[in-house]
Order: sequence, then structure tokens, then C-alpha cells
Amino acid sequence: MQSIFMILILQLVYVPFLTLRTIFLVKNITVLAAIFGMLEMLVYVFGLSLVFNGEQSILAMIVYAFGFGLGIFLGAKIERKLAIGYVYTTINTQNKNEELVNFLRNEGFAVTIYIGEGRDSNRYKYEILTKRNREMELFQIVEQFEPNAFIISYEPKSFKGGFLLNRMKAKQK
Repeated sequence: MQSIFMILILQLVYVPFLTLRTIFLVKNITVLAAIFGMLEMLVYVFGLSLVFNGEQSILAMIVYAFGFGLGIFLGAKIERKLAIGYVYTTINTQNKNEELVNFLRNEGFAVTIYIGEGRDSNRYKYEILTKRNREMELFQIVEQFEPNAFIISYEPKSFKGGFLLNRMKAKQK
């Protein structure tokens, strides 16, 4: 019974490592991806050796699969908490909202405003690049000032220059 419990624990460690390794690879953080890959394989081999050790019980295999599924949930929660990277958010409103723009800028968001031609009237488009861990905060602020705003968020793979990068470089000095 002890090995069954150990198999479950190992899967709850292995799958989040797999999740984080994948995310680090996608975000081009290769050193951390390599470290997590190495740890992932150690846990994987140890877990499989427990499953296939001795009588190869059906229960051990079921717990291994169940732990994998639980590990996916745990890995996703960890990834959301870490919120690595940036989001590029586009907000569309029917009217220019200076109060929203000023509030966002005072909160440290860089806002660029465009006027576009909509079907029935002009539309105002606000573009914001921010750290991913501030995405929900941004959505809540917009909801507070513009409940009918249309919001789209993307994860940029790479970018160069601009207000955000200049501010981050200034903080490092």
C-alpha cells in the first residue's frame, strides 16, 4: 500500500514538472526547461519502476494514471500562479474614456489609444502590454470603468523596445 501512495505522490510531482518544462520551452527559457526536464525524468523513471516492480498490480497502474490526471490540474494551477510572460490586451469602447486611461496609466499600465471606424460610429481602441500576472487586474479595472468594453488578450512571443521595456530596464539599475 505504501508503494501505491508513493506512485500517486510521484505523479503529483512529475506532471507539474512536465507542465512547467513545456511552458519554459514555449517561452524560450531553456535553462529552466532543461533543469525541469532532468528532474521530470528522474521522477518519471522512479515512478515507473514502482509501477512495474514485482507483481505489476492493476491498482498501481490505475493509481499511476489517476495521479497523472490530478497532476495536470496541479500543474495548471501552478502555471496560473506563476503567470510567466506578458499579455497584449486590446480594449474597444464606443466612447473615449479619459478616466479609464488616466487610471490605467497611474496604475503603471502603458496605454496607446487609436480611433477606428466602426459600423455605426467611431470606436476607441486601447492597446496595453503588461505582465501576465496583472491580466486579471487589468480586466477588473476595465470592467469597473467600461462594463460594455470588448476585450481581447494575446500572449506575444517576442517584442522589442517601448515604454514597458524601458521602465523595466530603469528599475534594474
